Amino acid sequence: MNNSALIALPLLAYIVLLPVSKADIVQGSTNHAIKMSSFNLSSQKWKNRVLLVFAPSVDNHTYQQQMQLLQEHNSGFVDRDLVLVQVLATDGSYANKQPIDESSAAKLREYFGVDKENFRLILVGKDGGVKRSDATPVQATAIFEEIDAMPMRQQEMQQRGKK
Repeated sequence: MNNSALIALPLLAYIVLLPVSKADIVQGSTNHAIKMSSFNLSSQKWKNRVLLVFAPSVDNHTYQQQMQLLQEHNSGFVDRDLVLVQVLATDGSYANKQPIDESSAAKLREYFGVDKENFRLILVGKDGGVKRSDATPVQATAIFEEIDAMPMRQQEMQQRGKK
């Protein structure tokens, strides 16, 4: 056996036998493992606006009201480069319906100072600044109007109108 095979075999055995941590996967209802991603607010800067919805759980009445107000406005989210991030204390967290790891959710809670028991809606602009923060549900149209009044959004609308 040559030297490279002697090095490769133990390495391969190590990788195959490496335990998968619970933070890396979540079991879906069909028993398929779904990879969780990390979510970093700074990676969105200058690309997307971010709408964060913090809540204790999906059963929280205020959270349910907010999600109902946003539910039928998907095209408005796409048109405004708006990423929806749901940060839930007990039911997992999501960025555009993709699961994000608990560490990312905890960092978002800490960064914005939102306790696990509280509801909060926070709009972050493409520049990374907080544009609005609400403790009660907000109509999607009100959020869109606020975004549409932003200078960067005005430029985007002009550029898209010219194409």
